Amino acid sequence: MTPRAYGSWPSPVTADAIVQGSVGLGDIVLDGADTYWTEARPSDAGRVVIVRHVANGEREECTPLEHSVGSRVHEYGGGAYTVAEGMIYYVNLHDQQIYRQRFAGPAVALTAQPNARFADLCWDGQRRRLLAVCEIHADQGEPENVLVAVSGKADGSEPVVLASGADFYSSPTLSPDGQHLAWLSWNPPNRPWDGTELWRAELDVAGWPQKAQAVAGGPQESIFQPQWGPDQRLYCVSDRNGWWNLYECQGQHLEPLWPMAAEFGLPQWVFAMSTYAINDDGVVYCAYCQEGRWSLGQLRPGQPLEPLATPYTQIDGLRSYGDRLVFRAGAPDQMSAIVERNPLDEVLQTLRHAGESPLAVEAISRPVPMRFPTSQGAQAHAFFYPPTHPEYQGLPGELPPLMVISHGGPTAATRTSLNLQVQFWTSRGFAVVDVNYRGSTGYGRAYQQALTGAWGEVDVADCVAAAEYLIAQGRVDPERCAIRGRSAGGYSTLAALTFHRLFRAGASYYGISDLETLARDTHKFEARYLDQLVGPYPAARDLYRQRSPIHHIDRLDTPIIFFQGLEDKVVPPNQAETMVAALRAKGLPVAYVTFAEERHGFKQAANIKRALEAELYFYARVFNFSLAEAIEPVPIDNL
Repeated sequence: MTPRAYGSWPSPVTADAIVQGSVGLGDIVLDGADTYWTEARPSDAGRVVIVRHVANGEREECTPLEHSVGSRVHEYGGGAYTVAEGMIYYVNLHDQQIYRQRFAGPAVALTAQPNARFADLCWDGQRRRLLAVCEIHADQGEPENVLVAVSGKADGSEPVVLASGADFYSSPTLSPDGQHLAWLSWNPPNRPWDGTELWRAELDVAGWPQKAQAVAGGPQESIFQPQWGPDQRLYCVSDRNGWWNLYECQGQHLEPLWPMAAEFGLPQWVFAMSTYAINDDGVVYCAYCQEGRWSLGQLRPGQPLEPLATPYTQIDGLRSYGDRLVFRAGAPDQMSAIVERNPLDEVLQTLRHAGESPLAVEAISRPVPMRFPTSQGAQAHAFFYPPTHPEYQGLPGELPPLMVISHGGPTAATRTSLNLQVQFWTSRGFAVVDVNYRGSTGYGRAYQQALTGAWGEVDVADCVAAAEYLIAQGRVDPERCAIRGRSAGGYSTLAALTFHRLFRAGASYYGISDLETLARDTHKFEARYLDQLVGPYPAARDLYRQRSPIHHIDRLDTPIIFFQGLEDKVVPPNQAETMVAALRAKGLPVAYVTFAEERHGFKQAANIKRALEAELYFYARVFNFSLAEAIEPVPIDNL
């Protein structure tokens, strides 16, 4: 192998290779023998389309060219379409109205409510209508969230409210006989991963809910994905035993299907998330997570959980129709894909890959699970990716620079499927540690709740401890440690750079610098979220200021690059701009890269490419290594 400085290795994982031909694979819907999913296409300005896959293997794009599929309920959306009897019903991103179309035919509007947004679509075939979550925006005040019914006849009628009164709704699901409706609701300061209520109601002939009652859940119990079985039994996921496990609802009693120390659920940041599916024989196919890795299993009535062999470590989006099972999956050497499992021969068929990897198998850096000591005598989790290249190694006596990744959320978790944005760094000679800090999901409710009142402290401590653990093992260069994060991960990044002295550079992608501003200005879904993560505002105002990097610029002495979408409503641009101005005034090296049409998360290929290359260029200047390729420079003040 050829010795060459870490960071300067030539790599086939270029920014162009990451964005060209890649797609984001979204919600799966089954309709008879046909399989549908959404594709977010960076090469088409981030447009999202519905794709239909038929039994003979052919695929066709269904969405009209002038439309992009996507909901903005809760700002994050999800559940923006469904399919029934060959008819597609979807939310158009640009006007947030519901349309119907048959395959690739013309689209017909079903709603005309300019102040309303829709999500979590569910077809009610008996009554020829859609059930949906509706978010109504008035000129002043917070939006109102309700459950509605929308006529599927395009007759000009307005949506009819079926349930109201709670702050949030999700997951309307109809029993197979059409006689019962179940849904979830919750109220601040809870988020759906903190505490939700599962409601059940009978439907009269006209489809109005009757005798609605809460059958499970509460402020200290998170219910996820209510779903009816073929025998009219209602199932759900609950974390009442400290783990998101599967249950059958028997009246107001939940009967566990198979209790175990594993997560069968996910934090409901978007609608229509699914970790289990029930076939026509009542077999429950389920994805479950242990130590950050996902597996596939099945539960037959009255029998133990039976693991099903797959090569995957990331599995979600399960859907079943008849005896078919389709899901989204990925592995350390495989990008995310839509996969169908044949129940007869157990063969796994890939229907669509998110993209092709430019890496040979031996060039892939694979995640190594890492459990390490952290503050307060606790332990935290991460995945370590060593620098990997089949042709190059570091110079004699040289240690690789370390990239610490702090994921967003903060209630979320890192994924273990092949991520070319991680390989972008490891193939150039960076070591990467992707941290599942305390507060992450996938390790039980207690681990998740460890962030309560401690955001900006324990998450940051875990990111620092992960780097210190690798430094102590002699695996990385202590003088070239960087940290990067998006959104909430951007806040952890800025806090780590401000309140600790370990890191020598950082990258904040639409990160939070002022917790007070976020508490006052954020959207409804995350309003009062900080009550739990930090403390009630404004009573805990001093604590907010204490943990906000913007108020402690005097403690910063580290170069930082900021990336910001100017249309971001979740973390507005003023969060980054205030921080950048303060760093410029202090004379610290700082770069600020903006994208005019991006929201919270970059969707367009050119912008994703620019951000990656700009970040690499920034580290090359700060850490003083040469680049193996030509990259457009990014202006860096005070360097």
